[in-house]
Amino acid sequence: MNFRWIYDYSGGQVTDWGGHHPDCAQWGMGTEDSGPVEIVNAKGEFPSDELWNTATEYYFEAIYRNGVKLIVANRFRSGVTFEGTEGWAWADRGIHDANPKSILQSKIGPHEIHLYESRDHYRNFIDCVISRKEPVAPVETAHRSITICHLGNIAMRLGRKSLKWDPDKEQIVGDAEAAEMLSRPYRAPWSLRA
Repeated sequence: MNFRWIYDYSGGQVTDWGGHHPDCAQWGMGTEDSGPVEIVNAKGEFPSDELWNTATEYYFEAIYRNGVKLIVANRFRSGVTFEGTEGWAWADRGIHDANPKSILQSKIGPHEIHLYESRDHYRNFIDCVISRKEPVAPVETAHRSITICHLGNIAMRLGRKSLKWDPDKEQIVGDAEAAEMLSRPYRAPWSLRA
C-alpha cells in the first residue's frame, strides 16, 4: 500500500489515518457536518526521495468556531484524546483509557446522547441501502473529516502558519495559492463535467 506515500495518489499517513481519528474527534465534538475555521502551526518533515513525497512527520492544529483545538499529529499515541474540565478520555480501535479511571465506569442516562453503534460496517451499509436510513459512517461526515487532513497537508506543503477555512462554503479564505491546491489538474484526456 505504498501508493499512499505519493501525493499523486494520496496524502500520506495524514490522510491514511485522517479518515479515522479526526472523524471520531468530530463525532465527539458534534462538528461532523462542519469543520474547523483555521489550520495553524502546521509542520511537516518530507523525505528527500524523489518517489515518496508525503510528510513522514506531521503536526497541525485545527481551530473551531467555539475555540476548541483539534491537534492532528503523529508524535502522540494513536487514537483520539478528549480533554475536559474533569479529566480526559482516550479511545483507539476498541481500546479505552481515562483519567480519572472513574470516567470509564460512567453510565449514559436514558435522556443523554447515545451514539449509533455498528459492529459490522459492511452489513450496516447494505442494511441502509435497503432501508434508506443514514449509515453509521455517512459519506458527508467522511468528507468533512478528511477535509481537515487535506487542509493540514496544504498548510504543511506551503509552510503556512495559518490557513483560514470557511466550512460553510468549503473554501480557503484569502490565499489563492492554497485554494488552488483544493483540486488537481486533470490529465488528458480525462475531464470532469458538471
